[in-house]
Amino acid sequence: MTLFKPTIYNKDIFSINYDKLKEKGITCLVFDLDNTLGLIDNKKCPRKTKKLLKDLKKDFLILICSNNTKKRLKPYLKDLGVGGVAWSMKPSTRGLRKIKHNYHLKKNEMCMIGDQIVTDVLAGNRFRIMTVLVDPLGDADLKITGLNRKIEAKIIKKYTKAGIFERGKYYG
Repeated sequence: MTLFKPTIYNKDIFSINYDKLKEKGITCLVFDLDNTLGLIDNKKCPRKTKKLLKDLKKDFLILICSNNTKKRLKPYLKDLGVGGVAWSMKPSTRGLRKIKHNYHLKKNEMCMIGDQIVTDVLAGNRFRIMTVLVDPLGDADLKITGLNRKIEAKIIKKYTKAGIFERGKYYG
């Protein structure tokens, strides 16, 4: 059941200690798109996020792994000047395997960062890479994500009861 527990849990991508990730040997940050980098209705990357990722590109390979379509992902990739994988089918490890292969990475160099336990964290943990969970940027979600959030709530309730993980108690 700890497949759903992130290695690190932070409020958002701006509160992650990237120096600590670098110290742990992380060279590649794999971000989820919707509600992690931007709201689901953002057509392009928000300015604040774009600045952060530009700064992070000095020390890390930045990639996006999204369950979304190429059409949705392409403006972000172009705007940020990064690579990525659409239709990654998280919690499948398909997208992460593709990234590892295409960029000649080792698993211990990779970190998956996203807002969903049942997709981002589960995919990263199943692939045996570091995972960072962040709170969703907004309340609006795609329909399928609404179902995921209900499953996630049950997992969090069970984890909270067992003292494993609790929403809003950041660590890492």
